[in-house]
Amino acid sequence: MANFIDRRLNSKNKSTVNRQRFIRRYKSQIKKSVEQAINKRGVTDVDRGENITITKKDLSEPVFHQDKGGVKDRVHPGNDQFVTGDQIKRPPQQQGQGSGQGDASNSGEGDDDFIFSISKDEYLNLLFEDLELPNLEKNQLDKLIDYKTVRSGYCAEGVASNIDIVKSLQGSIARRIAMTSNKRKELKILESELTALIDDKHEHIQEIKNIKDKIKILENKIAKVPFIDTFDLRFRNFAKQAVPTSKAVMFCLMDVSGSMDQATKDIAKRFYILLYLFLTRTYKTIDVVYIRHHTQAKEVDEQEFFYSQETGGTIASSALELMVKIMEERYKESEWNIYAAQASDGDNWADDSPRCKKLLTERILPKARYFSYIEITQRPHQTLWQQYKKVSLSTEHFAMQHIETVEDIYPVFRELFKKNSKRAA
Repeated sequence: MANFIDRRLNSKNKSTVNRQRFIRRYKSQIKKSVEQAINKRGVTDVDRGENITITKKDLSEPVFHQDKGGVKDRVHPGNDQFVTGDQIKRPPQQQGQGSGQGDASNSGEGDDDFIFSISKDEYLNLLFEDLELPNLEKNQLDKLIDYKTVRSGYCAEGVASNIDIVKSLQGSIARRIAMTSNKRKELKILESELTALIDDKHEHIQEIKNIKDKIKILENKIAKVPFIDTFDLRFRNFAKQAVPTSKAVMFCLMDVSGSMDQATKDIAKRFYILLYLFLTRTYKTIDVVYIRHHTQAKEVDEQEFFYSQETGGTIASSALELMVKIMEERYKESEWNIYAAQASDGDNWADDSPRCKKLLTERILPKARYFSYIEITQRPHQTLWQQYKKVSLSTEHFAMQHIETVEDIYPVFRELFKKNSKRAA
C-alpha cells in the first residue's frame, strides 16, 4: 500500500493546500462540531480556535494498493485448530476502544476519533459563514475602507500641476555642475594662461589666438548644456492611505432585577459574545456599551454588568432612555452603525411596557441598524413580550426570540441573523 502526501511548502506553513482541501471535504462534519462547541465556551475562550472531533468511519482517504497477483498458498506456523474450509467466528468486540456508549465511559477520546485543530479565523468563518447583518442596504459604504490622499515624497513622472520647482531646479543645478565641471576647470586654466600672455611684454599673437579659440570652443560646449532637462523634473507624489470608516457601537441592555438569577445572566452573556464576534467580522472599530437596569438604569463595565449583586424591581424603559441619551451624546447615527441587544426574563412593570414600545419605535429604531430582544425564561410571556411583538410585526430591523436553555443560544442567534434570500437576490 502506498500513501501519497503533498508536503510542498506553501507560504509559511507546510501542507497548506492539503489542509484547505481537508476542510472542504469534511466541512459538514467540522461545521457540526463547531456549532456544538459554541455552547461550551465562555468569554475567555473567544481568542482561540477549536479541536474538532471527527469519527474515523467518516474519514475516507483514497489509497493505492499494489496487487500481489497470482494464486499463492501460505503455511502459518502455530495453527493447530483450523483446516482449509473452516469458518472462523467473528472475535468479540473489545470494550473501551471506540467512541460508542456500551459498557465503557461515554467521555474522553476513543481510538476511533480523529482530532483536528482549527484556528480562530477558521472557527469564526465556519461559525458565521451563512449569517449576515440585516439592514445594511442604507449603509453599504460604511463597510468599505475610505482613503485619504497624503504626501509621499517625489517622483520623476507626473502631471504639470504637481511639479516642484525648487526640487527641479536643484536637480538642474546638480546635473549642470556634474556635466560641465571638467570643462570649467579647463576653461579657468586657459583664461589664466591668456591673462599671463596678455600681460607679457613680448608679443604672443598666435598663442593668444589659439587660446582664445580653445576658450570659445569650451564656452560653446558649456552653453550647449541645457539649463533644465526633463531628467531634472521632480513631481510631488501623493499616495492613498487607508482610513477605516466602518464604526459600530453595540449596546448591551440587561435586566438585573431580583428575578434574573446568575444562570440567566450567563445565558445572556453567551449571546452577547456571539453578537460581538459577529460584528467584528464586519466593522473595524466597535465600541461596547453595557447598560444594566432594575427600576433605574446605569452604564457599567463588563464585570459589573454580568456579576454585580445589585437587584430590585423592573422598569425596562429606564435602560432604553439611558441608551437614547448615550446615543445623542456620543454616537451620532450619521457616524456610527448602532446595534443593540436586550436580554430579559420578561418581567416588567405592566404600565411601563407600552412606554418601552414607544421609545423603541420613536427614538431608537429610526437610528439603529438592528435591535434584537431575547427573553430568557421558561414561563409564559408577559406584557413586555406582547408589546415588543407588535413592534416586530411592523419593523423589519427589530427581531425577538425566546431562549429557554443554554442549548437554544446558537439556534436563536442563527435565526436572528440568518441570510435573507430576497435581500441577497
